[in-house]
Amino acid sequence: MTDAFQSKTALIVGAGPGLGLSLGKAFTRAGMQVAFASRSPDRLRAPASELGAEIFQCDVADRRSIEALFDQVDQAIGTPDVVVFNPSPRVKGPLVALDPDVVHHSLSVSAFGAFIVAQQAARRMLAIGRGAILFTGASASVKGYPGSAPFAMGKFALRGLAQSVARELAPKGIHVAHFVIDGSIGASGGDAVKPAEDQMLDPDAIAATYLHVLLQPRSAWTWEVELRPWTETF
Repeated sequence: MTDAFQSKTALIVGAGPGLGLSLGKAFTRAGMQVAFASRSPDRLRAPASELGAEIFQCDVADRRSIEALFDQVDQAIGTPDVVVFNPSPRVKGPLVALDPDVVHHSLSVSAFGAFIVAQQAARRMLAIGRGAILFTGASASVKGYPGSAPFAMGKFALRGLAQSVARELAPKGIHVAHFVIDGSIGASGGDAVKPAEDQMLDPDAIAATYLHVLLQPRSAWTWEVELRPWTETF
């Protein structure tokens, strides 16, 4: 794997105690310096301290907050060569009853926020000629469910963004991948996933796949992966 991407620093945007934390653990074990970005960073302070990871406050609905985040990470751990976009705002309800302001905010995170994160990451990665941008999608990335229009709108937009920038940036040495997480995710560390009842996705197992994609040789890059538990219908 002489042409595999050797990552050093990782920024996980939209980190929480589930998949975000599992990604941080997997990346740390792989030798990366990790930064978590969250709107509520206090809930990650204890595990981040154990991992030796940095924590930053960021509101992904706010363009200025995202831009400031990247500047802060640059100074704290250096330019991230892996950036994961992980926020997943969920707004549910009948179409005629949804609050337009709430829907607008949801799309500001899942669609526009993703664009700003990708733009900030790409500008830095193009300057160094390498990097990886990973997007966390969902079942709603490929099919819209009733009563879940805002979630589908955001995830469809996220998938379109990932597909577009993958085609644009791959020839320039930047690996872009989108992960369709088709099913409910358990707690990090396997607390909610028992061996005999593995009907939820284990976030540690999901993180292992993200890491596998990062290690792919550039002659066989993946742009999209679907992950689901064995009991999930699709």
